[in-house]
Amino acid sequence: MKHFVNFENLETDEINKIIENAIIIKNNPKRFSDALEGKFLYELFQKTSTRTALSFSIGMEELGGKYFFQKWEDSNFNVGEIRDEVRYIGSNVDMVMARLKFNKDINEMAYYSPIPVINGCCNKYHPCQVMADLLTVKELFGTYNIKMLYVGVLNNVLNSLTESLPRLGGELFVLTPIVNIASFDQEIIDYAEETGNLHLLNHVEYTGEKLLDLVNDMDIIYTDSWVDMEFFNNSEFTEFKSERIEKMMPFQLNSKLLSGSRAKIMHDMPIHAGYEISREMIEKNIGVILQQAANRKHVQKAIMLYLLNGETLNLRSK
Repeated sequence: MKHFVNFENLETDEINKIIENAIIIKNNPKRFSDALEGKFLYELFQKTSTRTALSFSIGMEELGGKYFFQKWEDSNFNVGEIRDEVRYIGSNVDMVMARLKFNKDINEMAYYSPIPVINGCCNKYHPCQVMADLLTVKELFGTYNIKMLYVGVLNNVLNSLTESLPRLGGELFVLTPIVNIASFDQEIIDYAEETGNLHLLNHVEYTGEKLLDLVNDMDIIYTDSWVDMEFFNNSEFTEFKSERIEKMMPFQLNSKLLSGSRAKIMHDMPIHAGYEISREMIEKNIGVILQQAANRKHVQKAIMLYLLNGETLNLRSK
């Protein structure tokens, strides 16, 4: 049974082909308007969502299929065991997309599910987002052979970037003053370092001119929220949030830091203006940021076709 929970079980050629298919689907949407006719997607959300919910729901409809949206707290996943619930769901629908808090839960779901499972996000990985990022890189540069600097907290997005971009030939430079222990995976880092394309930087060394020189040498600079979405507006985490912001503020993407940079700025959204990136830099780079977000739908169509129809290698534009 094929699932899409992280990049570990995907060959590099498969990643490439899914993205190539996403480009074909994006440029020929009417050709695929009935590709998943008669198929049903079950969407389960334990975490809040805008892009994941919208892109999967609209994407499934544009492929001719149907979907059912359910919040975790409204389901019996909230009171029962995952293995039992997912086996029942598998007898009714063709595919599950789950956006859960914990990686162990998405892994359990995939293990027991009789149908394909897609990881819409968990604390450890965000593979659907990064597929959209890779598609955006390919559209902007025509290649993955670029230099990307990730500036922010080591989190699920960075884990998925680390699992994929170095394998595709891109150089990933990582500047992470803070490590989310729940998201940290040394095995991923060790594997990516073997490619020679992963560069872990000591943030203590990168201040002043050295930081400016680093930024100016990049093709893409990628940032993400410094505080997890579920904690950002939670009053119980006010002190935690303040400490994190104080430590991260020297690495904010703003006009001073980027004054000599030619790099494209990427952000996976939601954006916290004035924190990881200034409002000025958001507006200056909003085209690329929205291109990333829009590409979620196109890569998710390609992922769903790959899982249900096995169309990873065979799509050709007409």
